[in-house]
Amino acid sequence: MSLIAEQNRRFPHWRQDLTASLVVFLVALPLCVGVAVASGVPAELGLVTGIVGGLVTGLLPGSSLQVSGPAAGLTVLVFGAVDQYGLPALGVIVLAAGLVQLVMGALKLGRWFRAISLSVVEGMLAGIGLVLIAGQLYAAAGLQAPASGIDKLTGLPGAAADAVGSTQALTSLALGAGTVAVMVLWKRLPKRAQTLPGALAAVVLATAVTATLGLSVATVEVNGLLDSVQPPGASAFGELANVGFLGTIVAFTLIASAESLFSAAAVDRLHDGPRTEYDKELMAQGAGNTVCGVLGALPMTAVIVRSSANVGAGARTKASRVLHGVWLLLFAALLPSALALIPLPALAGILVHAGWKLIPFRGLVSLWRGHRGEALILVVTAVSIVAVNMFEGVLIGLALSVVKTAWEASHLRMEIVDKGAGPVQAHLTGNATFLRLPKMLESLEALPQDRPVELDLSGLHHLDHACRTALENWAERHSATGTEPVKVTAPQQAVA
Repeated sequence: MSLIAEQNRRFPHWRQDLTASLVVFLVALPLCVGVAVASGVPAELGLVTGIVGGLVTGLLPGSSLQVSGPAAGLTVLVFGAVDQYGLPALGVIVLAAGLVQLVMGALKLGRWFRAISLSVVEGMLAGIGLVLIAGQLYAAAGLQAPASGIDKLTGLPGAAADAVGSTQALTSLALGAGTVAVMVLWKRLPKRAQTLPGALAAVVLATAVTATLGLSVATVEVNGLLDSVQPPGASAFGELANVGFLGTIVAFTLIASAESLFSAAAVDRLHDGPRTEYDKELMAQGAGNTVCGVLGALPMTAVIVRSSANVGAGARTKASRVLHGVWLLLFAALLPSALALIPLPALAGILVHAGWKLIPFRGLVSLWRGHRGEALILVVTAVSIVAVNMFEGVLIGLALSVVKTAWEASHLRMEIVDKGAGPVQAHLTGNATFLRLPKMLESLEALPQDRPVELDLSGLHHLDHACRTALENWAERHSATGTEPVKVTAPQQAVA
């Protein structure tokens, strides 16, 4: 048997996986750099996370075709953490989040992330998208962005006024806008032309225009791969005594895990291969983040853009995502100086485009038509993230989701049958909880005081202690007026 035949037998899909890995590499390269710059860390750290996502997470079981790396969805959170605690502490945060993910996967908690309200997740991504767009508009103009999300949005008119008076800012903005335009129009080109990813094409064109015209715009600062990797020192671990720091770790863990597992569900719908094993995928993400934390790099999640590119390019096995990590490593090792040519406005344009795609405009319209409560949760979560911060915004969304579910679960119906003579019959069905108590008492107290009442509770599935006590007190008051005692048919199964 020839060597090629033996290779084809052992790796029957190597051609498809090799081609797909190159496509994913070309998609991932500008995103890794752009996310790192937007997060306020050296560009090389984005490549480190992409490499770990390919070589570590890519080798582990879980989801065979989704690709991991630095994600735009965590940019806002990372920037805030680095700004507040410093770059050395980022490694501790990512390391701790990875270890927690490993524990959650071992305890088989991965599947429970599928129970998180989709409206909360989409609201989270929408809020991130809004803050990301606002922040990158400043970067596109070469201006310093405010720290908080709400200040980023409210400060845009003033930033626009400052940019209009500066030729350099207008040049920078034009380059960023051109990058966005290339990415939008790239999808309209023939399929053959789209073999080169739009993000990479936009960066290459922006870099060429900048070099050819000699534009005075900021470019990526290059430190070198080994110089950028800074494992967290002992002093950075002292932040673990800070309650706010622990809250940041929880936020990283929940958001990265939810985004990865929701991405896995989306990728499963794109192919007919093996389905995702959620607990194993959570452990794979945990292993990757643990390594990233040790190296002081960015956190990772599964990224739907790269994953869909991987599936669309014909990938058949996990070899494609592993090879994409190899290509990133070779680029970072052999061509690091190429990063210094990339203009920052181009990367800002890529992230503005990414942030726009995080906002589910069409989905929100259809959700409002069919499920207004879920649409409200989405909007409130997004607004809370912009107005407060990432962690508290997600908590507000989760709390609102729980309240909505509790309200719907406490559905109670009261039917009054009054034949004009004899007792008035009141039939209660559903779930009698304290949430429905005011309306229930209002209906009962409106019954005639001089007529006997038959209260039928046999249709109740649940009767909590507050409602039971309130019904007993109402029955005593009604009977005290001189009418016959209220006749109560007890529920078949009532839980106090």
